[in-house]
Amino acid sequence: MGKSADKSLERDRLYWHCRRGMLELDLLLQGFLSAHYDSISDAEKRTFAALLDYPDAVLFDLLMGRSVTADKEFARVIEKIRTTATA
Repeated sequence: MGKSADKSLERDRLYWHCRRGMLELDLLLQGFLSAHYDSISDAEKRTFAALLDYPDAVLFDLLMGRSVTADKEFARVIEKIRTTATA
C-alpha cells in the first residue's frame, strides 16, 4: 500500500471513531474531520486521534466549554473543532 492508501485508511478509521453515542458529537467531530483534518499539522492529527479515546461525556463537556483541559495541545485542537462548528 502507498502513502495515499494509508492516509485513506487512517481517515476511514477516524471517521468511524468519530461516530459516537451523541448526535452532537457526531456532527462536531465528523464535520471537523471532513472540513479541516487534512490541513492541520501531524501533531494536531495525533492529538485529534487521542481525543477520540475520551469518553463521550468528557469529550462533550470539553467541546461545549463546560470543562477545560490544562494540556495545551488538546486545548488547541478542541478550539479548532469548536471554531469549525460555529463557522
